[in-house]
Amino acid sequence: MSVPKIADATSVPLIEDHSGIRPFASLMYDGHASGQEVPGPPPYFTDSNLGQVLESLYKGREEFDLAPFFYSTAPNLETISYRQEIFRDLQDRSLISGVQRFGAQMRKMRSYLRGAHAVRYKYQREGFFLDAARTYCEAIVTLQGVLSGSDLHSRGLKSFRRCLDDYVSSEKFRNLADDTRQRVDDLARVVYLVTIQGSRVTVSRYEGESDYSAEILQTFDRFKRGAAKDYRVAFRDLPEMNHVEAQISELVAKLFPEIFEPLDKYCLQYADFRDTKIDVFDREVQFYLAYLEFLAPIGSSGLPFCFPEVTDQSKEVFAEATFDLALANKLGSQNNVVVNDFFLKDPERIIIVSGPNQGGKTTFARTFAQLHHLANIGCPVPGKRARLFHFDQLFTQFEKEEDLDNLAGKLETDLLRIHETLSAATSQSIIVLNEVFSSTTLHDARFLGQRMLERIIELDLLAVYVTFIDELATLPKTVSMISTIVPEDPAVRTYKVVRGDANGLAYAMAIAEKHGVTYERLRERFSR
Repeated sequence: MSVPKIADATSVPLIEDHSGIRPFASLMYDGHASGQEVPGPPPYFTDSNLGQVLESLYKGREEFDLAPFFYSTAPNLETISYRQEIFRDLQDRSLISGVQRFGAQMRKMRSYLRGAHAVRYKYQREGFFLDAARTYCEAIVTLQGVLSGSDLHSRGLKSFRRCLDDYVSSEKFRNLADDTRQRVDDLARVVYLVTIQGSRVTVSRYEGESDYSAEILQTFDRFKRGAAKDYRVAFRDLPEMNHVEAQISELVAKLFPEIFEPLDKYCLQYADFRDTKIDVFDREVQFYLAYLEFLAPIGSSGLPFCFPEVTDQSKEVFAEATFDLALANKLGSQNNVVVNDFFLKDPERIIIVSGPNQGGKTTFARTFAQLHHLANIGCPVPGKRARLFHFDQLFTQFEKEEDLDNLAGKLETDLLRIHETLSAATSQSIIVLNEVFSSTTLHDARFLGQRMLERIIELDLLAVYVTFIDELATLPKTVSMISTIVPEDPAVRTYKVVRGDANGLAYAMAIAEKHGVTYERLRERFSR
């Protein structure tokens, strides 16, 4: 896998002194076996298109139930730093390849265990179980070799490496590995003879009888004239033995009790051979692998990613060359994705976005929400550099079609949702609004928008408000950003959103000039 190049834009120092590192419990939460996983997506996932990201992100990894990791924001800055450290370590190609090999082996192990639970016949169950244990031991040894040869810096991976070293050297694992190897070697020595006479099948120990298959091949070998078409019919690889195969296996077990009786005891002794911490690592490391694999093709197209600085003190947030991650994944090329910058300097808190329709305003608002969620789960974010806010709640309200089943009108619905949001918000919250109050008159929308912004200012919230009422950008703590057009052809959008005066007349003048209907042009034409 090509690992995306991720710029380090954070001021959070790397932790180099791990002498006081805690025993391994989780890759997601430092010092905690598990965090509070949110079972369902936050309400803002739909508006921000993060649901689309998640759908692509964890495709093929459904068995791990990783969505709660993506839903749940980190409880503090320390947890964000803890996860960023692990992402940094996993940028090492040999390390991430080794961890991926471990994951493939563990997936194979689980398939064997599922086979052991699915089949009816005893010795086929035991065969699946032994294959599962053998694969598990190989996976553990593989992972230990990879981690021991890696220059790790993250607390999470260094802690797990110590845990893994202790586990591999433990009597529990040594006994499992030795006994598994012995059972595999013993079974490899089992050679038996099956004699079929009519409907009678006899199973006996192999005592050096002639191998007729070898003799036949040797006899006809002299007639070979180069490669020939293979007319053999392949048997279906059935998941379960048929009754004849099952009876043969039982007879073989009776012929070799010195091998199969220890196998019976082995399966009982190691029925629960998996270590809980290994299972925790196996699941949680998929969160990191899935995200990096998702970023890889986007990053290879030239779009930038960085580790953001995340703060709960300063509200001077910014991002350089950022973009909508869901849109980038859909378009799949740097040439099709427009990057934007934004920044807020004290006392600025609210970005008012205005400009022509279909100019990238909604995409900008989604990007702002995406960046903050991704930063708050400890992930790299789109952009060359970024400083983002550690929020307690993120609220979004995007324009939706009127619900005919809802007896309340669209304006009433907007007002109710805004009231609920502002009642629940704190000074640590973020609000992203897109074209609310668009269903009412300009006068009413201006009045309602101003009252809403005054409350947001009073709460000192970070906010983005996409609106057609550009004069709202004159309120305190607001800054105006506008979606731009190609000056020579006002009908063409650049999808760039930049700081600029909120003046809808500028766009109207550009359209009027294009079509020759400005006051001067009309006066000139009528004077002829």
